[in-house]
Amino acid sequence: MALRSRKTREENTDNVIEINAQMQGSLNFKDHVNLKINGNFAGSLETRGTLTIGNSAEVHSDINGDNIIIGGKVTGDIIANKMLVLMPTAVLKGNISTPKLNIVEGAVFQGNCQMLEPSNNANAHNLLSIKEVAKYLEIGIDEIEQLANSGDIPGIRNGDIWKFEQAEIDNWASSAKLK
Repeated sequence: MALRSRKTREENTDNVIEINAQMQGSLNFKDHVNLKINGNFAGSLETRGTLTIGNSAEVHSDINGDNIIIGGKVTGDIIANKMLVLMPTAVLKGNISTPKLNIVEGAVFQGNCQMLEPSNNANAHNLLSIKEVAKYLEIGIDEIEQLANSGDIPGIRNGDIWKFEQAEIDNWASSAKLK
């Protein structure tokens, strides 16, 4: 596996990680990174920053990230917190949730798209996990999962994973739906 980290002049504070090999597993970045996948990847992928899937890459994964640029083949659902771009060489088979979407002519997309509401509030697109929502609302994880599965709390399902927009949770909680 070739895993490389570098800093560029333009991004002095950002880490750049490039994967040029076949890889399987779970990648979860809590800090801001710029990740570029040029090889094959299978598993789960969660990033902060920019994720670029290179033209020759093949990815089988549900993806959650801030800015996602796809040039290769991806099979899996995508939650892009800020923006998703499908380049002309992209082939995406999966569902999309994002506030901004750019599909360049030539890209292939097969799935459903849910456009998240844009907002001037900087925290509006903070996606929270079930655990984070439970802590935030001070109720049990099981109860949050039941509310999400029944559609009683606003959330986005990505495979078996629930994500919640903080602004929607705030609105929901303030509207006295929380008992």
